[in-house]
Amino acid sequence: MADITAQMVKDIRDRTGAPFLDCKKALEEVEGDYEKAIDILKIKGVAKASKKVGRETPEGTITSYIHAGGKIGVMVEVNCETDFVARNEEFQAFAKEIAMQIAAANPRYISREEIPEDELEKEKEVMKAQVIESGKPEDIADKIVQGKIEKFFEEVCLLNQTHIRDSKVKMDDLLQALIAKIGENIQIRRFTRFQLGEPLD
Repeated sequence: MADITAQMVKDIRDRTGAPFLDCKKALEEVEGDYEKAIDILKIKGVAKASKKVGRETPEGTITSYIHAGGKIGVMVEVNCETDFVARNEEFQAFAKEIAMQIAAANPRYISREEIPEDELEKEKEVMKAQVIESGKPEDIADKIVQGKIEKFFEEVCLLNQTHIRDSKVKMDDLLQALIAKIGENIQIRRFTRFQLGEPLD
């Protein structure tokens, strides 16, 4: 069997918009043949998810979750295209799963695109200063910072986080898989997380 690298999986994911695990399984099934893997994903309907991203999502649900004996609370709004899907059990379960993830992993943003540019630049500057301070030359520091920024996204962005119940799955993988399965665009629009005793902004 051909060795399936993370880069190969990323290439297929970039071309299809399909979840990471589905891309990996498809590549394994055809021993690394890109075009055949893409065909498999298209047949399964997973690759169609990326085409639905631009469609409007006027319906949906607001879900709440209380955790840790009433010490942490989350409200999240998840949108879809139709009221029919909004009432769908899988859609409702997904919204609850998102709320639980937010309670446990405490993201600050939904995606990396939401991070203000000035905050991101400041984070990079601090990281670079720390790397240079540790004795690394400046030309290598930039590469190290790029890796650290990816880790930063995984910490603060919901869709980049690892699923709390399955370390092999990213939250974006869950979202894309549900879009492909249900056949509608789905968006996590906003959330609020409360923790007992936290200072007010």
